[in-house]
Amino acid sequence: MRLGGRRSDNVVDARGRGLPIVGGGIGMAVLALVVYLLGGDPSVVTNMAPPAPAGAPAGQGSADPQIDFVSTVLADIEDTWKTVFREHDRTYQPPKLVVFSDAVQSACGIGQAAMGPFYCPRDGVVYLDLSFFRELRDRFQAPGDFAQAYVIAHEVGHHVQNLLGIADEVGAAQQRSGRRGANALSVRMELQADCFAGLWAHHAARRNVVEPGDIEEALGAASAIGDDRLQKATQGQVVPESFTHGSSAQRVEWFRRGFDSGNVDSCDTFQR
Repeated sequence: MRLGGRRSDNVVDARGRGLPIVGGGIGMAVLALVVYLLGGDPSVVTNMAPPAPAGAPAGQGSADPQIDFVSTVLADIEDTWKTVFREHDRTYQPPKLVVFSDAVQSACGIGQAAMGPFYCPRDGVVYLDLSFFRELRDRFQAPGDFAQAYVIAHEVGHHVQNLLGIADEVGAAQQRSGRRGANALSVRMELQADCFAGLWAHHAARRNVVEPGDIEEALGAASAIGDDRLQKATQGQVVPESFTHGSSAQRVEWFRRGFDSGNVDSCDTFQR
């Protein structure tokens, strides 16, 4: 990748700060119990969205090369979506990206490094433990800076779904569906996020950010974390009806669709 230019101000470094529980965790559980004992509805408390973990803004002038990389990639992704939203007469609101270690309290519950990167629609924050990049390289055999950038772009793709109202529509549909139907909708959501990551790569290539071999790195990462390959490696068999993210072939296909077109309309995974 030819990284340069600005760095995002939306990266928060929360590493080494313990597990924030402001508005959540044990404190929220205790408060919910008190409300219940007083005759109230504890869900009023448990459904409250806590703020994103406190941490130091890390976008500008970081001495950590990994934070510097994440901030620069996020800035480029922001530039793409600002342009795309503007073309559709909308205003893009970028997410915060919280870098954590081991565990973190989000509005969606406690996130752990073992879960991998994730996006929480309730607080509009992307959460990333940088150790996942090492796991991507060593465990999944998907090395390269563009493979890492693909992961970030995928999670931001979920934020775009949130802004467009897609996440709410799919969530409502999942509640009306059985387990198999809910899983199928989850797959479509994930594949669309892959397509959105490809859309970003399309625009990054037009800005000369992409170097030879970069797209292959992204495709390698998409293939490495397909449900079929993960299930085969962990349980020795593939169970398609339990997929939540899509097969390796599907993830590669939808990233490529986004990259080839650079168009949001080509990423409608729900009509195909």
